[in-house]
Amino acid sequence: MQGTIDGFSYGLVTPLVAYLMACLGGALGLRCTTRSMLVSQSWRPGWLALGSAAIGSGIWTMHFVAMMGFTVKETPIHYDKLMTFASLAVAIVMVGIGIFIVGYKGASGTALFTGGTITGLGIASMHYLGMAGMRLDGRLEYNTFTVSASVVIAMVAATAALWAAGQVRGFLWSVGASLVMGLAVSGMHYTGMAALSVHLHGTEAPSTGDSPASLLAPMLVGPLAFLLLAGVVVLFDPQMVMGRPTRGPVEHKPGVPAHATVPPPTRRPPLRPRRTLGHRDSRTPQNH
Repeated sequence: MQGTIDGFSYGLVTPLVAYLMACLGGALGLRCTTRSMLVSQSWRPGWLALGSAAIGSGIWTMHFVAMMGFTVKETPIHYDKLMTFASLAVAIVMVGIGIFIVGYKGASGTALFTGGTITGLGIASMHYLGMAGMRLDGRLEYNTFTVSASVVIAMVAATAALWAAGQVRGFLWSVGASLVMGLAVSGMHYTGMAALSVHLHGTEAPSTGDSPASLLAPMLVGPLAFLLLAGVVVLFDPQMVMGRPTRGPVEHKPGVPAHATVPPPTRRPPLRPRRTLGHRDSRTPQNH
């Protein structure tokens, strides 16, 4: 028997909040990626790791906020916690691989394509692994073409976002890129949900039990707290808004504009040697 799916049981509340979560994670992650290109080698891994965790947490939170509004009329829905948090780990790790590639190789050419592809596959893997953690009295089936479209959307969105992060232009540029990334990630999510159909095992019966919101809300506390902490780090970093380096010259990489480097410091003129006793300055007149 076919299940009756409702992906908007709270109206537009869950899609809007989910979109904001995707934008928040994207803004923090992209800004950290940009910051990593303006610091010395020793600080770069830390900024890239923070950016990876921010983007991964943002898209994971976006997914499960959207799933709060997902119901199947005939059966209650539960979530396997191990599988659910495994999807968070997959998102952070795969997004991290893509971001580290761009952070060290530059946001152009093969590095951008490889990093964007891996990051996009991480977003898609998080979505479908999270769906695999859903438990109900039935089985999930997907339309292959629509699933493929959702994966392509994720890869294109990730590539565009990483390219924007590599431009090293300023805070407003990153905000605009994060709005586009949030729209694309949300679009990927709802495209993937449009591919879903539920075939129930039992007879039709009204669903009972806790609502998806009450089940998912406690699991979202940790990632939301991390995004808040990451936001504090970004806001209180003195160079985040200006997008200018504070350290020495950063080596030029493909995809990173030349203005991201610091011009070499001007040299002081050499000091004149001191005069010593017994040595007469040629410019000093001599008395005869």
